[in-house]
Amino acid sequence: MAFKTILALVTLATAVLAAPSARVTCSPGRVVSNAACCAWFDVLDDIQTNLFDGGECGEEAHESLRLTFHDAIGFSRSAAEKGQFGGGGADGSIMAFSQIETNFHANNGVDEIVEEQRPFALKHKVSFGDFIQFAGAVGVSNCIGGPRLTFMAGRSNISRPAPDLTVPEPSDPVDKILARMADGGDFTPAEVVDLLASHTVAAQDHVDPTIPGTPFDSTSSTFDAQFFVETLLKGTLFPGNGSNVGEVESPLLGEFRLQSDALIARDSRTACEWQSFVTNHNAMVTKFESAMAKLSVIGHNPNTLIDCSEVIPVPPLAKSQVAVLPAGKSQADVQAACAATPFPRLQVAPGPATSIAPVPPS
Repeated sequence: MAFKTILALVTLATAVLAAPSARVTCSPGRVVSNAACCAWFDVLDDIQTNLFDGGECGEEAHESLRLTFHDAIGFSRSAAEKGQFGGGGADGSIMAFSQIETNFHANNGVDEIVEEQRPFALKHKVSFGDFIQFAGAVGVSNCIGGPRLTFMAGRSNISRPAPDLTVPEPSDPVDKILARMADGGDFTPAEVVDLLASHTVAAQDHVDPTIPGTPFDSTSSTFDAQFFVETLLKGTLFPGNGSNVGEVESPLLGEFRLQSDALIARDSRTACEWQSFVTNHNAMVTKFESAMAKLSVIGHNPNTLIDCSEVIPVPPLAKSQVAVLPAGKSQADVQAACAATPFPRLQVAPGPATSIAPVPPS
């Protein structure tokens, strides 16, 4: 009898292991693991056409990725521990209470993408918190070499305005930024660097309003490691009207350098993580994906959300694993800051000295 029972249990276990996981076919023939994710394909098709201009890695994609951070980091663990409201994290409050949060100094300029996104969220009857994270993940998937971010759905549309001073500023010292990120999302110094990979497809509009769309590296539509190289090059010029609060000299005509990026690239707590991405694109993407997965659920229990990551498109493949020195620069221009590892020898891009055009508006 005992032998028959054991045999029956083994047979059942084998059958369970062999059984395929449940799959759901959405219209028009796209397959997911959870039927609740099907509705997101309609959102995907709509925003790829009407927000991201047919699937481009352009200004709206850049700003949508930025918005994921500005919404999610509105959270303070230390405030909550004191019995105070420290924000709801990735809850969509920056859209629900845009008249409040977009007036915070650190959120300067995000009002434009908030108002561009809002009609899509309302049209598809999804929460603002879900939509912000979804749009950021879809937008960056349009970038060559980009990440395929995790997307968890099911956030409530009930939120409260996040408190001011939860979003780090480019003029903040490194100590303040690292402390804010630890309090906001339990991020380590290395994870702060990982999140800053977002700046490889980013540009400034408001630190120097005279030159909107000025990118942070020479390949603003490609998710590559050029940002991590070029931020370490010796600064020689200001691309606009001179020094602004939160700006330091950049190495290339048409390129903008945030003070915070320059300092984090050279700080002993973060410099080696920064340098490690110069010759390892895959590591940069993988670590960015992990840090963004953590960011996107701040203020939530992930076990209460639905994993709809299958809806996020697969990004175009990277062209190279290794960054290069921009044309006109040499190894002598690098201000290496990682004491543990020498800066790698890099090839120099061919051609005349590099000059960078602004990111065009849509």
